[in-house]
Amino acid sequence: MMLSELAPPAAGSGHRFDAERRWAASLTLRFANRDGVTRLVQARHQGPLRVQRPFYPEGSQEACHVYVLHPPGGLVSGDALTIRAHIEREAHALLTTPAANKLYKADSQGVAWTQHTELTVEEGGTLEWLPQETIAFNGSKGTQRTHIALQGNARCLGWEVMALGRPASDLPYVTGRIEQHFRLTLDGKPLWLERQPLDPAHPRFAGRWGQGGATVQATLWAVGIDDAAAAIEALREALPDNPRWAVTVRHGVLLLRYLGTSRNEAWALCEQAWHLLRPRWIEREAHTPRIWLT
Repeated sequence: MMLSELAPPAAGSGHRFDAERRWAASLTLRFANRDGVTRLVQARHQGPLRVQRPFYPEGSQEACHVYVLHPPGGLVSGDALTIRAHIEREAHALLTTPAANKLYKADSQGVAWTQHTELTVEEGGTLEWLPQETIAFNGSKGTQRTHIALQGNARCLGWEVMALGRPASDLPYVTGRIEQHFRLTLDGKPLWLERQPLDPAHPRFAGRWGQGGATVQATLWAVGIDDAAAAIEALREALPDNPRWAVTVRHGVLLLRYLGTSRNEAWALCEQAWHLLRPRWIEREAHTPRIWLT
């Protein structure tokens, strides 16, 4: 997916878009293996998107940890956020964020925001995409697009955790509309395609056949696990026994889903799954980014 896909929502989508209200920010990262060490060889930005210096908490020849910083802390009407990361051959990057991303209520004109993430992993490369959760405030309107393009035997593990509204503050998500698009490809061929509208006015939002009234959802994916069946059994044995999550594998993609009402539960589930999967996936124990502990 190219930048052109950040075009205004189509007519009838429920969003109003004014080109003069577009405040763009972008970040382009490139990681390369240099003498056995993954280096951040390119970090180009526009607007309020930055990265901290790379960290090597697992050792200089292990994963390069990078924190993606968005100082405003969230998206408001008219924002257009684009993040691109390219992992070259034999490089290994772990990307995360220092705090939850917030999707604020649309303005009185209903102007939408857009968020686009494009991740490319070359053959032999490894990417861990582990952002902290996203919180959608009541009335938020926008579109999220995530495209992960893998090549050859590239490996990728990541997650997306979304909380709708702030029920603890008696501020549920009862108006607004968020449309999510997810595309994961291998050598240009689709492995997993998904489109999901989150619209409180639609019967799907409350129906038991859809969202079912859940306020928190999460998806964890992993590509490159040699024995996915054994990994699934390990997850089923180790993770909490409740009906709010399930795990499967399709076309070589392991997918773990959560649908419930607790951000903390969803995050803990994903983090525990990551700790269980990483040794099977890349033969390395999970090393928790220190930013999660602050």
